[in-house]
Amino acid sequence: MEIIPTTIPNTDFSQVEKRLQAIKDLSTWIQIDLTDGVLVKPASYPLELFNNSRLDLSKNIFDVHLMVKEPIHWINKCLAIQASRVVGQVEMMTDRELFIRTAQDNGLEAGLAFDATTPTDDNIPQDTDLVLLMGRPMGFAPAPLNPQIFEKIKFLKKLGFKVAVDGGVSPDNFSQFQQAGVDIVYVGHYFLDLINEKDH
Repeated sequence: MEIIPTTIPNTDFSQVEKRLQAIKDLSTWIQIDLTDGVLVKPASYPLELFNNSRLDLSKNIFDVHLMVKEPIHWINKCLAIQASRVVGQVEMMTDRELFIRTAQDNGLEAGLAFDATTPTDDNIPQDTDLVLLMGRPMGFAPAPLNPQIFEKIKFLKKLGFKVAVDGGVSPDNFSQFQQAGVDIVYVGHYFLDLINEKDH
């Protein structure tokens, strides 16, 4: 199982930079969380600010989680910061296949994300690189893990997809996700604890 730290949604880019400073040497991959104020309120910082950052992020690979309306409209912004993967929420996405194809045609890995309360389905293009399940409602507010996520994981693994989980992962339930066959876990506050547990 791969562990990827996340920047966590924020409206203040200076806070994002502080987070990046803390995690950039701990993992090659870093997930960048973005909201648009439509699908999820409030809107986070402009993605373009990454190009003005004073941090040396040349050794990092960006995975952008688009919690936005019509994620396809954000692909060019992701390319501008040299992202390697984009994952778009399905809740306000008109055409899943077009999103996946457009991202991949531009050299990006492409994934679809389902919120904690959004049912999973089999309307997922077979060439989707990964499916992201939110363990708790997307956005800024803290919330407990939704236990239905384990049934969703089982469903998607049967369909043969690479499965990622974001939100609600802690040292107390980490082994459950391992046993469920999750491929990627995005973590925030518990990142250092999980790394330590993984190394021992």
